[in-house]
Amino acid sequence: MTNIILCGCNGKMGRYVTSGVESRDDINIIAGVDLYDGIPNKYPVYKSIADITEKADVVIDFSNPSALQSVLDYCKANSAGLVECTTGLSEDQVKTLDAAGKVIPVFRSGNMSLGINLVIELAKTAAKVLGDSFDIEVVEAHHNQKLDAPSGTAYMIADAVKDVLSEDVEYEYNRHDKSEKRPHNEIGIHSIRGGTIVGEHEIIFAGNDEIVSISHSARSKALFSTGAINAAIFISGKEPGLYAMKDLLK
Repeated sequence: MTNIILCGCNGKMGRYVTSGVESRDDINIIAGVDLYDGIPNKYPVYKSIADITEKADVVIDFSNPSALQSVLDYCKANSAGLVECTTGLSEDQVKTLDAAGKVIPVFRSGNMSLGINLVIELAKTAAKVLGDSFDIEVVEAHHNQKLDAPSGTAYMIADAVKDVLSEDVEYEYNRHDKSEKRPHNEIGIHSIRGGTIVGEHEIIFAGNDEIVSISHSARSKALFSTGAINAAIFISGKEPGLYAMKDLLK
């Protein structure tokens, strides 16, 4: 049995994780963390992880980037693993996470979906074959309540493609104030926000007289909670290090 603390337990993703855990017998939520306490839970909920006295095997964090340091402090003090699902982390916070991986097991993925991680692998293969002669664009769409743009998943896709290309490329987010032809050595990244879109990602390879498109559509946030739960069980008891979805899928 893996005992977890769920940060952001009363948010949308937190509710999905809570529901997912209730249907399983290999994982248990011993405490939650959320500033909002208007939702009844079967486990105690604290406003700060620093107030928790229970000891967990793993912390699942679906909260806010501002809470990262306090979450890491708890994990280090209690030798707990961390599944970091919060998006919008700064470069410095990502470096802090990487450093924490020397002390505790840290699982991080910009997207916990099995399907999107398969799409990333397909995009890498396509980039190896087409990248030198095709222009590459990444388009993502999310609901109108999402705070960060581009999405963490869009960066995951772009970074994965960039890593397999033979030439150095730059990311382009803003073409409207330019009057010039599109250079080949760039990857365009575009964001759409509207309605209740759960998550749409498309990688477009545009060549001469043909277009190759790879896409993924998330229809429910439940799929992300399932990935987080499986990741928590996966890293429970693991040695310190940095883990990702590709490690879980092996």
